[in-house]
Amino acid sequence: MRILVTNDDGIDSVGLHVLARAMRPYGEVVVAAPDQEYSGAGAAIGALHIIQPEVQKRTIEGIDTSWAITGPPALCVFFARLGVYGGPFDLVVSGINPGANVGRAVYHSGTVGAAVTARNGGVSGIAISQAVTGFGAEGQGWDDALKGQQWDSAATVAQRVVEGWIADRPKEAVVINVNVPNCAVADMKGWRRTEIGHIVPVAMATADLEAKEGHEGAFYVRMNYGAQAQMPPETDGGAVENGEVAITYVSRYTDVPSQDSAAVNDALTSLVGKASTLHS
Repeated sequence: MRILVTNDDGIDSVGLHVLARAMRPYGEVVVAAPDQEYSGAGAAIGALHIIQPEVQKRTIEGIDTSWAITGPPALCVFFARLGVYGGPFDLVVSGINPGANVGRAVYHSGTVGAAVTARNGGVSGIAISQAVTGFGAEGQGWDDALKGQQWDSAATVAQRVVEGWIADRPKEAVVINVNVPNCAVADMKGWRRTEIGHIVPVAMATADLEAKEGHEGAFYVRMNYGAQAQMPPETDGGAVENGEVAITYVSRYTDVPSQDSAAVNDALTSLVGKASTLHS
């Protein structure tokens, strides 16, 4: 089995290296990751009609083949679909992302976007993210917070998920979003099959413009976090907050019934009917 490992934090990320080595028992592992951070890139592949992405060989301890790509994680996966790294892959595993990808964040996550891009090409994608504890507490910065990441715990969870996928391999390509609490495996409160939440634990609430000194008409955008939200326990964010591993199936973008879906469908049907007169 050939496994592609990627991420959105870049080729030098500790989480990427730990995850790649954790995948070795299951087959040939190839790493293809961005040459720099692309957090929040979603499933973007970039303006390919303008840019000419580069692929550079890199060295990661314990991994035979590693590539750095001058583009987002979805492009790394897209290149795999085109055969840039050799023969076809059986599975794409993305992560380990520092920070949970839950709720609305899954739409913007480069970690999840890589898995979605894999699925769109007929290959299952598994996204692995781990909560970060302590960020912002008493002025603690991002780099300081990451010193407390228990990467091996997330890697162990990733191994169990991949083993489950191998043992009961889906007939069609799927996307599985896995979010892991930042603690020892023994301290986790179990696993929960979850749904994507409608909110995120802490969302951006406001933004201010701050003049850029020496650059007339230019401003920095200073974004401010809102209050901590209470996540329902059946959602991905709620499970992680409770110390559980959240396992979420990310379906394809299709019509999803809701309370107002019938009214929306009627309105769209009416719009199409009226627009048809433009061509008669």
